[in-house]
Amino acid sequence: MLKVQEIRELIKLVDQSTIDEFTYESNGTTVTMKKSGEQPVVKSVENQEVPKESPVEPVKVKEPEVQEVKKEETAQSEEPAAESNTDYDHEIVSPMVGTLYIAPNPESDPFVKNGSKVEKDSVVCIVEAMKLFNEIEAEVSGEIVEILVEDGELVEYGQPLFRVKTK
Repeated sequence: MLKVQEIRELIKLVDQSTIDEFTYESNGTTVTMKKSGEQPVVKSVENQEVPKESPVEPVKVKEPEVQEVKKEETAQSEEPAAESNTDYDHEIVSPMVGTLYIAPNPESDPFVKNGSKVEKDSVVCIVEAMKLFNEIEAEVSGEIVEILVEDGELVEYGQPLFRVKTK
């Protein structure tokens, strides 16, 4: 059974992410979370058999909000994008949802910076999920040419974190 603190962490991660529904099953216990408006809804079922043909609740999808953008703003936002067109061969992506940390602790230097040389087994960052700290390795040898995330930022599964120019 999950502890209250672990459930709170799950609620926080689901609330901060773009997913609308999350289900966790372990040892006959099921925890289901669905976003309903702005507040997540949590339902926990302990040691009960779930019918094989249970009705499925429709999931409401929020309509994206459309905002007007002035021409001046778009011109300014396009300039940094042109500058960030760096040459790279590989993107290091997040293998999970969690909070990204660039350094092993707040007092330490970052694992990598722009221009850092990395090997396949070099640790480039840490992603924390449910109080577990997972070291993320480069997976390729090369040079970090762009860092796409900030320290302490919530990252999604598959989100690009670093761009690497391979050797």
